Amino acid sequence: MSLFTGSAPAIVTPFTLDNKIDFDSLEKHINFLIENNSDAIVACGTTGEASTLNNNERADVISFIVEKVNKRVPVIAGAGSNNTTTCIEFCDIAKKSGADGLLIVTPYYNKTTQMGLIENYKLIAKTTDLPIIIYNVPSRTGVNIEASTVYELSKISNIIGIKEASGNISQVAEISNLCGNNFDIYAGNDSEILPVLSLGGKGVISTVANIIPKDTHNIIEEFNKGNINEARNYQLNMLNLINALFSEVNPIPVKQALQRMGFNNGILRAPLFKMEDKNVEQLIKEMRNYKLIS
Repeated sequence: MSLFTGSAPAIVTPFTLDNKIDFDSLEKHINFLIENNSDAIVACGTTGEASTLNNNERADVISFIVEKVNKRVPVIAGAGSNNTTTCIEFCDIAKKSGADGLLIVTPYYNKTTQMGLIENYKLIAKTTDLPIIIYNVPSRTGVNIEASTVYELSKISNIIGIKEASGNISQVAEISNLCGNNFDIYAGNDSEILPVLSLGGKGVISTVANIIPKDTHNIIEEFNKGNINEARNYQLNMLNLINALFSEVNPIPVKQALQRMGFNNGILRAPLFKMEDKNVEQLIKEMRNYKLIS
């Protein structure tokens, strides 16, 4: 069962000056994303600064997004942790908050082995009936899910796909070859949407889609229509913007970009802090080139 085909922005979590969740700004952003053809929304992911949210805030954010989305698109909740027991608790919070599915990153810092990854996801999967997308992002977690491990995990009925952000296209090809059409692959890097689609991918779980949701959706739509040149043009045209969005650790730049676009989404929670001036200048330049701001 696929949760979605297309583009799923990993939505940022806006904060107020006194470090509370800014639900008014969150609602404005949700509506902007859906009105501009987003195919799903991922709540409380890395881009949503989930590691700084307490359990009550996590539940409140997911419940609010579910309510405001109102079944227009699926809502997928980030539920990853480096503690399997905590991850199971996060899955329960997501289920009770009304999420349609889960995005679960590999354990980070303490990492584990490939066999440990399999056992970790088995333990999690048997405690929930929600569909699970596993998340491979070794640049942040320090551990890579090998293709053979993904294949073993694909045998678990409610593990339905992977967000693949290893940056290794050969690995994506191997996963696609091993797992076949019954396992969904989503690009985890915005610069690799089209390559992943060409290997059988279903779409992207995206940072750049926070600010250009329609164009990110259009890459997948044009590809699925067979309009490869159009899809390629969308992908290449956004590359400089994507690079600017990753000039510093995510989500620092994308929150700066949203602030420049008139969303009150620029405040970060420690340990994240404001962008360096030289990187802000480059981001503004690329946003102007893309006609996002004047």
